[in-house]
Amino acid sequence: MWQPTKLELERLDKAERLRAMGVELYPARAGRSYRIAEAVQAFLKEEEQTQADGSDAPAPIEVTVAGRIRRLNSRGKVSFAHIEDESGRVQLFLRVNALGEGTYQQVRRKLIDVDDFVQASGEMMRTRAGEVSVSARELRLISKALTPLPVVKEQRRDDGSVIEYGEFKDVESRYRQRYADLAVNRSVRDVFVKRARTIKALRDFLDNEGMLEVETPILQPLYGGAAARPFVTHHNQLHQDLYLRISFELYLKRLLVGGYDAVYEIGRDFRNEGVSYKHNTEFTMLEFYKAYIDYAGVMDITERMFAYTAEQVTGSARINYQGEMIDLSPPWKRLSIREAVQETLGFDYMDYPCSQSLYGYLEGRGLADGLDPSDTWGRMIVEHLLGSLIEPRLIQPTIIKDYPRDMSPFAKRIQAGAAIRDEKERRFIDSHTERFEFFIAGMEMGNAFTELNDPRDQQDRFVEMKRLYADEADETTPLDEDYLNAMRYGMPPNGGFGSGVDRMVMLLTDQVSIRDVLLYPHLRAPAPTESDLRGQFMLDAAVRQLEVQLDLPLAGAKRKLALYLPAADVGVEFRMSNALEGALPQLQNMRRAFSGRLYVMTEERIYRVDDALEETDFAEFWQSLSQLSIAGE
Repeated sequence: MWQPTKLELERLDKAERLRAMGVELYPARAGRSYRIAEAVQAFLKEEEQTQADGSDAPAPIEVTVAGRIRRLNSRGKVSFAHIEDESGRVQLFLRVNALGEGTYQQVRRKLIDVDDFVQASGEMMRTRAGEVSVSARELRLISKALTPLPVVKEQRRDDGSVIEYGEFKDVESRYRQRYADLAVNRSVRDVFVKRARTIKALRDFLDNEGMLEVETPILQPLYGGAAARPFVTHHNQLHQDLYLRISFELYLKRLLVGGYDAVYEIGRDFRNEGVSYKHNTEFTMLEFYKAYIDYAGVMDITERMFAYTAEQVTGSARINYQGEMIDLSPPWKRLSIREAVQETLGFDYMDYPCSQSLYGYLEGRGLADGLDPSDTWGRMIVEHLLGSLIEPRLIQPTIIKDYPRDMSPFAKRIQAGAAIRDEKERRFIDSHTERFEFFIAGMEMGNAFTELNDPRDQQDRFVEMKRLYADEADETTPLDEDYLNAMRYGMPPNGGFGSGVDRMVMLLTDQVSIRDVLLYPHLRAPAPTESDLRGQFMLDAAVRQLEVQLDLPLAGAKRKLALYLPAADVGVEFRMSNALEGALPQLQNMRRAFSGRLYVMTEERIYRVDDALEETDFAEFWQSLSQLSIAGE
């Protein structure tokens, strides 16, 4: 329940005064003839034309603009306001002679506030100070802000440019109140404009590649296509458990069986796993599958797609990320995971062909910190050697290819090319697949394969994965009989690709956390507020028993027991405050009967029951609650 602060109460009072003056606080109609930036640009263009023609003054430009007031300065019969819309900001030049006494008094008496939305009509002009402005002859309130936004300050650089900085810097608050974050911090709004441009650029690129955008089910009877824990829900009418998808892969590849040459999807995936600076449980994924190419062809597309997208969003394939200049232009560095380990760590893991021998070697070199000796050989290579020891060093775009088979259930085995040199080379080919991941700025950015299209081999892989990860349900991919059935109809050879769009946006907007590129990231439940505590409290058995014993009408009040009764302390919430005085004798009897403190809450106040109802504050009330053993449960 909203409990207005002092500033909010002041604004509520202003709202009532405006309403009494006949001002509509939230009119149904508003309009504008120009966005603010367009109005300013039209005036500047007219000024340039005037100078070129040698005229005395630019032709008048009449505009109607609308936006949020960001600054307001009232000076007697002349006032100035800065309003802002998404496109930019402009000053309003407000005069009592132009607006009329009634409208101007709304400004002069400060009934219109910073953060309110207004509509202004008038002529574009330049003030004596040289600022482009709208000389307003009409001003209309179109939305009254009851809660002030966090304070925004400005600093003017030596070159005349203005930078803004706000007091709204607490990260947790910014994520929880993204609406306020966007309103205060233009740089945050710019991030999400670039996000939209990133997704548009990806679509344009893939469309130009001849791929068809499709949509596949979000609710799936069987999850697959990745090793992750799904979210589970239940369809009541069908009496069936369903899963929020963790990947698009198996549904997209079915479409290649159906006759499409190349398909892609950009949409949401959901994984019921941990969160970090680069992981969110709900995230945007891009996947495409293209017939008649292998993973080398996918590498070429990947390089071109990232360079194209960077150029469309930032203007260049060279970007600055966290102080590092990164060049996304093709070609990127390409090497096998075996070569990456040799180059970075100085040994050949094929000399240690089982998990026990590999673990023993790593432990001897002091490289086994955080490594589980029970892990499979392939996981040790991919997640520990590559993920923990090599990945953070891969700043420039790098493609790492040829992954162990037990980590790649949907990829074809490596196809032997030239003559095999030795037995170790043969073992490498037999145990690795045509899979690659690519890394930029020390982050894994995507995953791709020469897709497996042999249904019998695919079925064997499902079985093998189940055996290898029998104790780890999150790592297994359930056997999908319908997918295998589709493969048996014949699937063309194809290459597939998957990449998290959120990480690409992080890269292109120079953001270090995935939460900074998601409008509404997932967060832990917030600590209880006063409003929360007024509404619902945890009850222990004693409280529930008390509710039965003292089921009294209390002078007709609609009663709800809502707090606690440890050590004979009682809290009772009354939905109707007008019955409190009549209930005082019974409340006093309750307090005496239990020899404890008794607080009564209404929607507006907190009272302590003594000889009378003594109004108290939330701090005292919460301190009392926090001393109890149940607090925080």
